[in-house]
Amino acid sequence: MLSTVPPAIPLPERDRAAAADIDRAIGILTGRRFTVLTGAGVSTDSGIPDYRGEGAPVRTPMTFQQFLQGPDYRKRYWAGSHLGWKAFRSAAPNEGHRALADLEVAGRVTGVVTQNVDGLHLRAGSRRVVDLHGSMDRAHCLRCGQVFARDAVAAQIDALNPWLDEPGAVELAPDGDVEVRGIGRFEVPDCTVCGGILKPDVVFFGEFVPLEKFTEAAALIRTAEALVIAGSSLVVNSGIRLLEQAARRRLPIIVINRGETKGDLRATVKIAAGTSETLTAFREHLAA
Repeated sequence: MLSTVPPAIPLPERDRAAAADIDRAIGILTGRRFTVLTGAGVSTDSGIPDYRGEGAPVRTPMTFQQFLQGPDYRKRYWAGSHLGWKAFRSAAPNEGHRALADLEVAGRVTGVVTQNVDGLHLRAGSRRVVDLHGSMDRAHCLRCGQVFARDAVAAQIDALNPWLDEPGAVELAPDGDVEVRGIGRFEVPDCTVCGGILKPDVVFFGEFVPLEKFTEAAALIRTAEALVIAGSSLVVNSGIRLLEQAARRRLPIIVINRGETKGDLRATVKIAAGTSETLTAFREHLAA
């Protein structure tokens, strides 16, 4: 009698290689406590696009020097950032974010260092999070230092610019920015305490990561027994510096990214797969 069980469908060679690399990484991480460095690729499954992933548009983000240079630059920044914020804050943590939170509860992850500004790791339940580049949910005054919730700034912008509710396409970027037409009439929000310039609490291009943030991140690396880098191309210098710290300590380094990264040659294992599926596999095998 012939078997009625259908033959197994062979996995594509790329998927077989990724599965084997995931297994290798799990073997290395078993029994070790590890720190995780995340980039924009971790949030793509939440609907936030990657700057440098496959198919990402070429963008030239505003620098901090331009932001300070004059009101026209600040109009362009705040108009786009405001509309982007509305879509940005509606994003929800994905399974990769939740897997990292569960691995922390299980005592496997010592903490998450993120280059993202979306706050999704905290919303997923991670407790030790170092946001290297800040967070979009806050803004502060460059004159008096007063800190504001981003929703309060958004309410001020809505009141000053009711015309922004006119229908139009909003193309969300990784930093919560969008392109806006007709920004000449846009009114920029000011500090309600001293009238100074407001700036989102994020690191612009041309700014340095605050020393205290990098110190916190480096401390996590010093207490770890391995480093996992997920969804980052490591183009930004802060990520490379943390990788180098791990390499100097001869820690195993696991890199998860579909595309090439600047850390591939330093990786103990490079996994060319999605971050959500890979981190979920880590949780399944390491959080027990």
